[in-house]
Amino acid sequence: MNAKTWLFGLAFMLASSALATPFIPKSDDQILERLRVNVNDGAAKELRDLRAQLGQNPTNLKLAVVVARKYIERARADADPRYNGRAQAVLAPWWNLSTPPEPALVLRATLKQNAHDFKGALLDLDLAAKLDPRDPQIWVTRSVVQTVLGNLTEAKRSCLPLFQTSTELVAVTCVASAASLNGQAAKAFQTLEQVLRDNPEASESEKSWATGTLIETAVRSQRPDADARFQAELQKDSSDTYLNAAYVDFLLEKNQAARALPYSQNIKADALLLRRVLVEKKLHLKTYSLYRDQMASRIAASHARGDTVHRREEAIFALHVLEKPEQALELARANWLVQHEPLDAKILLESAIASRQFEAAKPVLEWFDATKIEDVRIAKLVAQVKAGLK
Repeated sequence: MNAKTWLFGLAFMLASSALATPFIPKSDDQILERLRVNVNDGAAKELRDLRAQLGQNPTNLKLAVVVARKYIERARADADPRYNGRAQAVLAPWWNLSTPPEPALVLRATLKQNAHDFKGALLDLDLAAKLDPRDPQIWVTRSVVQTVLGNLTEAKRSCLPLFQTSTELVAVTCVASAASLNGQAAKAFQTLEQVLRDNPEASESEKSWATGTLIETAVRSQRPDADARFQAELQKDSSDTYLNAAYVDFLLEKNQAARALPYSQNIKADALLLRRVLVEKKLHLKTYSLYRDQMASRIAASHARGDTVHRREEAIFALHVLEKPEQALELARANWLVQHEPLDAKILLESAIASRQFEAAKPVLEWFDATKIEDVRIAKLVAQVKAGLK
């Protein structure tokens, strides 16, 4: 079957089937976190200038949307959630309205998603879809949220409006991202690769999303070209925090910690500081304890802020750095109640095996069977848990 024929057949079947409380410091002297600032950062200066302009007229929706989007982009690029807080502050005039203007509503949903308020995000997105169903960001964000929740059929269905409201590459990447987790990895990979080749004029952000999806699928399927795909994309953008962290994980799983070290240099991002700790421990480097203590300090600071959105990373730290499997399991189970992505499944399975509490992993076994996910790493862990249950 032709790849595009499969894609549109999938779309037809989907269409026919249905269509935190803020932390308040006890005193002005309480330190929550030490900011990591680069005074020569041009993008940061642009943001400060735009924020100053908005300060003259805080209810300027058009400018507020621009500033909030830039803060959200910066939060993603730097893996720094504080920028999301600044985006929320920019949207303050509309934040508590029952029906904000549609652009503010979509951004509010995005920020709720980032804070793991997935139910709130979906409610906002449903309302936004009634106001302006042709806004493609509604459907992209909705699909992402449903994917994180493990609702993969609904995630694919959310992509369908994109075939009328966005580009071919965005629509196909959206469907392929969910389908690759739902027993259709090979077809999703083939289709997306073809559409990416067919759309050389696509924007860099669209190409980056498509390429990232291909890499994720290649890793889960253990394709022999996964390493080369990582390197090719990192040559284009070596600053991508998510991609660097994923590549470090990939290399650590292959016992290639020395190769992973250069990709864990940007320790201002918590995700990469965690990977730096894991690499340094594997290599028995003298600076290991320094980075370990930095990561522990950042976790403590997140607790002081009332931040619970990084339980997965904290579980990884507890299991693979502190070597406390029971603590890791508790964190991984709490994280699983909120989100169901492959890495969430992986750390819960690993923690259950390490603590020999195999029963705790049963929700992941059910998810594994229901999604039909094709992930070689997870399949091996599932087999270990099943053996432990016998």
